[in-house]
Amino acid sequence: MKPLYDITVTILKLTTSISEKLGEVKAYFLDRPSPNLRKQNKIKTIHSSLKIEGNTLSEEQITALLDNKRVIGPKEDILEVLNAIKVYGEINKFSPFSVKSFKMAHSILMNGLIDNA
Repeated sequence: MKPLYDITVTILKLTTSISEKLGEVKAYFLDRPSPNLRKQNKIKTIHSSLKIEGNTLSEEQITALLDNKRVIGPKEDILEVLNAIKVYGEINKFSPFSVKSFKMAHSILMNGLIDNA
């Protein structure tokens, strides 16, 4: 079946341009994980990291703290999680090659847990 219009060079160029732009937009959104996925990863990372250190809070309790809700649990465990949340919130401020950044992150993680972190 023949279309009711003629396919011209201009139509082909415009169609190609539109297709390229759609591809760019789709690629832009493919590279970004969903906010929900990032939040879940943050919760799992905090939970796993602190569990190694003996923290007893569950992922559900960490989620509640991340959402600024009250949690029942050992005071030190709650403080550890709150400190970890703060560090994750400021992670872009730290340089992975800087001793000063390492000490600052450690200081935030240990704030209120030990003296002279």
